[in-house]
Amino acid sequence: MNKKIKTEAVDHLFDAVLCLKNREECYSFFEDLCTVNELLSLSQRFEVASMLRSGKTYMEIAEKTGASTATISRVNRSLNYGNDGYELIFERLAK
Repeated sequence: MNKKIKTEAVDHLFDAVLCLKNREECYSFFEDLCTVNELLSLSQRFEVASMLRSGKTYMEIAEKTGASTATISRVNRSLNYGNDGYELIFERLAK
């Protein structure tokens, strides 16, 4: 875990996210919390991670998501050398 982000404020945010019960509550909370562009950027990164995990090429991913190769590379680095957060979620979504 990155010690730079481990703050009381981030803990408070994560506690709030953990209180959400369904997709509609997520929409309400995240639309209030984030700008449209921030939310779309987060969803784009998650889509990039999913596509990388399924073996898609950078070119295929860029064409489908509109993500830059820098974003794709950053997400790929997280998948390969990160804290396995993406993997945890993909495993849970598969169930």
